[in-house]
Amino acid sequence: MTTRSDYTDEEWAALRRAPLVAGLAVSLADPGGPIELTKETLAALRAVGAPPAHEPLLIEVSQAGLAEAQARHNVMKELGLKGATAREQIVEELYRVNEILAAKATPDEAASFRGWMVQAAEDAAAAAKEGGFLGIGATRISEGETAMLARLREILGVEPD
Repeated sequence: MTTRSDYTDEEWAALRRAPLVAGLAVSLADPGGPIELTKETLAALRAVGAPPAHEPLLIEVSQAGLAEAQARHNVMKELGLKGATAREQIVEELYRVNEILAAKATPDEAASFRGWMVQAAEDAAAAAKEGGFLGIGATRISEGETAMLARLREILGVEPD
């Protein structure tokens, strides 16, 4: 069992923002309009507040993530995302989080955390329809989002359900 005190400030910041970054990865994979982005962000934030296990690490990360969201902390600014390279930066961040989990978290914590990140991304992907006109011909999860979900699972070593 690990807690905040087992991680450096830099590692903790990466863990704290990880579920939201996973949701952001999906949003950037197939960017839509402001309404879609808002729906996807809100879905990822709901996932931040609902860790899938009662592991102390996940609960602490959830509380810290929600506190940052309430303070209107901008994760994209914190990561220094640049338009053309934002997707690659997000993928690098996801690899980094996975390395932190592998190095310091217990196997159960790491598995729960990885599953939580995938769930946040899936929730974001399903939050808004993509494409179409006035909802006609739109799909729930676009090809770009599906590809990013597969990439996220690959990065984290999480098998599809």
